[in-house]
Amino acid sequence: MKQRSLRFRMMALFCAVVGLFLVCTYGIIYSIFSSELRTQLDKRLNEAGVPMVEDLADNPPDEDVFRLPLRDEYLALLDRAGNPLNMSRNWKQDPLNVGPLNFQGDQPIYRTVTSAHDTLRVELIPFMLVGRPVVLAIAGPTRDTDAVLRNFRSVLIVLLPASLICIGAISTWYVGRSLSPISELTQQAARFAEIVSDSRHANAQPPRIAANSQDELGQLASTFNELFARVLAVVRQLRQFVSDASHELRTPLSVLQGETELLLTERRAPEEYQKNLQVILSDLRHLSRIVEGLFTLSMADAGQLRIARDRVFINEVLEESCEMAAPLARAKRIRITQSVPEEIPFTGDEPLLRDLFLIFLENAVKYSPADTTIRVSLTPNDGTVLITIADQGEGISADHLPHIFDRFYRASPLQNAETRSGGLGLAIARAIVTAHGGQIGVQTELGHGSTFTVTLPVSGEAATLPKISSVERSHTS
Repeated sequence: MKQRSLRFRMMALFCAVVGLFLVCTYGIIYSIFSSELRTQLDKRLNEAGVPMVEDLADNPPDEDVFRLPLRDEYLALLDRAGNPLNMSRNWKQDPLNVGPLNFQGDQPIYRTVTSAHDTLRVELIPFMLVGRPVVLAIAGPTRDTDAVLRNFRSVLIVLLPASLICIGAISTWYVGRSLSPISELTQQAARFAEIVSDSRHANAQPPRIAANSQDELGQLASTFNELFARVLAVVRQLRQFVSDASHELRTPLSVLQGETELLLTERRAPEEYQKNLQVILSDLRHLSRIVEGLFTLSMADAGQLRIARDRVFINEVLEESCEMAAPLARAKRIRITQSVPEEIPFTGDEPLLRDLFLIFLENAVKYSPADTTIRVSLTPNDGTVLITIADQGEGISADHLPHIFDRFYRASPLQNAETRSGGLGLAIARAIVTAHGGQIGVQTELGHGSTFTVTLPVSGEAATLPKISSVERSHTS
């Protein structure tokens, strides 16, 4: 049985259980029906025998009833030992053996006996006849009752197999319909395994199981639909991540290898060694930033990016970030202006917040032309702080805008410029903002620049402290 399919086992179990239930039900119905027919026959015998007993008790010499030419009723007057005192003609012709007479009080006894020609139901009624205990025996054939029972058995014999066949057909249909989501799940899981294992199906849509009910199988189908979609999204992200990471790491590794091989080809002057080592150090820093960024993003993906809940002044963190970005801005003659209120208390992770602001500031410097201005503002607003960094750069096209927070994605052709996080900056920024419970927004216009907006909730005691008026500062070349 274990080698059979689940469909067959469920159908066999269902048919066996329901078939046993039907057999028991039909057996009980037959027993009740048979007992009721016997009861009705006993009642008819009793209705005929009781008036005879009363008549005999009132008129002892009147025993003419035993001389009547009865056909279907047998009558006899017996003593308590069972010996006949008087009897009808048919009783004489076909004597009945009624067995021992063990009465309980004055209650009649009913028995089924067999004569030479028929099966009869006998009622034995005890009574007193002229002070002498006697028994009136009245019997009637059971042929009509037996005929009804035979017909009923015939109906049950035909009905039971028909019911089993009907149950088998219904169970086959119902079990097949109930297990169809599982069969579809098996097919879709096989298709999903093919999609995941074969990169040629990288753009295929995730399998979807039709969930037409709200029962457990319907909920299972809905759960697997969501699982397929999430796993496929993760697999695609992983493939893209591996592809992008290998692409980003290939260039600095090739430079490191080339510079090292060049140094080893021949002896050189110390100045040349120093120059080449500076290149190697720059690429090592670039690799280190990529690795640190990947580590941060992997922690964020796993939900394990832990942030410190330190009490800081977010205005000071933003001002320090502007000061750190000022040398890059001066190199391009870019002016950084600040509109930052004084003493804005905040609860968060100071190093991560500093990295967050530097990512936006360095991107703004990188993609802004010379002699432009980057405007930085900090605005408290009903339990939140709004940080805005606006540049006057080239802007972002509508095609690139949905992807700017993807890893290793650059919307600008400046692919060789050094960035703080090796192409992971905005992805890291989004992870930091999400970890602090905030949101990022961007507005851009081609040829006029972009404005990034970060909204962070002020948590803890910081939300209740007073707000101080803002001051204007600037960093220029």
